[in-house]
Amino acid sequence: MELGIYSFGDVQRDPKTGQLGSTAEATRNLFEAIKLADEVGLDYFGIGEHHTREMPASAAPVILAAAAAVTKNIRLGSAVTVLSTDDPVRIFQQFATLSALSNGRAEITAGRGSSTESFPLFGYSLNDYDELYAEKLDLLLAINEATDTVTWSGKHRSALDNALIVPRPDAGSLPIWLGTGGNPQSSVRAALLGLPISYAIIGGQAARFAPLADLYRRAAAQAQVPGATIKVSVASPGFIGEDSAAAKALWYGHWHEIMTTVGKIRGFAAPDRQHFEHEASAGGALFVGSPEEIAERIVALHHRLGHTRQFFQMDLGQLPQKHFLRAIELLGTRVKPLVDAQLATDQNKETADA
Repeated sequence: MELGIYSFGDVQRDPKTGQLGSTAEATRNLFEAIKLADEVGLDYFGIGEHHTREMPASAAPVILAAAAAVTKNIRLGSAVTVLSTDDPVRIFQQFATLSALSNGRAEITAGRGSSTESFPLFGYSLNDYDELYAEKLDLLLAINEATDTVTWSGKHRSALDNALIVPRPDAGSLPIWLGTGGNPQSSVRAALLGLPISYAIIGGQAARFAPLADLYRRAAAQAQVPGATIKVSVASPGFIGEDSAAAKALWYGHWHEIMTTVGKIRGFAAPDRQHFEHEASAGGALFVGSPEEIAERIVALHHRLGHTRQFFQMDLGQLPQKHFLRAIELLGTRVKPLVDAQLATDQNKETADA
């Protein structure tokens, strides 16, 4: 089981004034977090895409390329690249460059994104929401499957006629995941395209995604897609502390802060503490607690979804950087060994029973 982190570059508050700090500092904090994640043995770090004052991470390949120079093993990817409002040629070139600099550790997770601020920012219409995504995914995959040149035409972008697109990754292509918040059509789309899928589980009971994972695998089997490309990952909010109650008490305020901000934009009231405690309980989407508790919950979800990677958004609602770094350390040094040991035990038992 691969474990990791994803982030949108949470901005800190000044402890004296309570004012939001610098977006530049938030970017430097991300760099520090990626370096630590590699040092403690985590497998993946993903940077999402937002364009807001509170979450300014908007140039994942740039940050990840800088991190590639100071890391050795951790895979570096987007979480997600908002494909509808970007250019697939530039996306591929940027991540192929990252792949070269990191010796093949680059990945793309392509999705629609969880917000729409990039549409007016880059001059796209929400009326074309679905059409843009489908067309640009088609182009990105065509580029990825090519050798050097690409011929392609569509509605929303100028055609390519035997266009040279470089650099190319050493492996010839990039790992591309399809990111989704739980749309069944997205599960089928990923399966038919032979893409691994990443489910964003940010609320409700995490196991409710099990039928979607089953649908994804059934669709792939019916389409006779090679099994090696059919993989499931899970992205979920979470936080780890030495003590479960203390971790929940600390993180609740920051989670409530971001939910209040998002609620004002999207028109819902911020959930209360009772709702949080339910979401952070055994079957919920919020993985908040002690290392032992989180390891147990990851294993339990694996038995339902069969996922091979789970990564967590911890730095939200202006969580102080020191708490973020300590949680990363606990995920790598305490949670990951427990998960690996339990899954090995389970595998040995299954083998013996067979």
